[in-house]
Amino acid sequence: MQQASHSPSQRNSGPFPDPVACAAICFDLDGTLVDSEGDAADAIAVALRSVGRTMTMDERAFVVGHAFGEIYDQLIASGPLPLSREQLEDAILAARVDLLAQRGAQILPGAQDVVRWAAGHFRLALVTGSTRREALLMLDALGVADCFSVTLCAGEYGHGKPAPDPYLAGVAALGLAPRECVAVEDSTAGITSARAAGLYCVAVRAGNRFAQDQSHAHRILDSLADLPVLLSTHISGPGRRTP
Repeated sequence: MQQASHSPSQRNSGPFPDPVACAAICFDLDGTLVDSEGDAADAIAVALRSVGRTMTMDERAFVVGHAFGEIYDQLIASGPLPLSREQLEDAILAARVDLLAQRGAQILPGAQDVVRWAAGHFRLALVTGSTRREALLMLDALGVADCFSVTLCAGEYGHGKPAPDPYLAGVAALGLAPRECVAVEDSTAGITSARAAGLYCVAVRAGNRFAQDQSHAHRILDSLADLPVLLSTHISGPGRRTP
């Protein structure tokens, strides 16, 4: 079947299986729904400063796309850290709450409307490297917590992104096969994770503040606002809900 032409905002970086039988969408959180990768790193830096530790640029860069467990391992590999994983998690959450109060939720364009639209057509899962308490903080700020039938957070799967474990756990919790799910991501690690798990992966540029390589996603969109058009035009199948 001949492929249709696509606008630059829907650039094809891989073979497009036409049609994709999509029953569910698995959304990443930080950098995809909320512009929070910077806040996440800032919160860790605040927590580290409380024990006299300075966060390096390499450590800040590692935060993007990785789960809390991997971030903690990276930090202790760089030097002694007088905080347990649980103590650091508590300190980071407190810093995130303060930053949210100061800066507000940096919601990415279209995030709320697109998630609500998607919830009317597909089953939704949140697959994030944030801790559950951080994820719930952001979902409450977004006002879309009730849209997700599954939420998977750091510590609730094996290895974090870029390993396939988070998305494999997500589709298993949905009771679906990977080929029935579409992942929406921003980071290199997240895209790698989704594709390794066998999901069709859409990357979004709007929250990619740290110039993560998105070239191995199946599709790259400028904004989440472009997602309904892509899904309605190209993705169909018996698993999709009708409005």
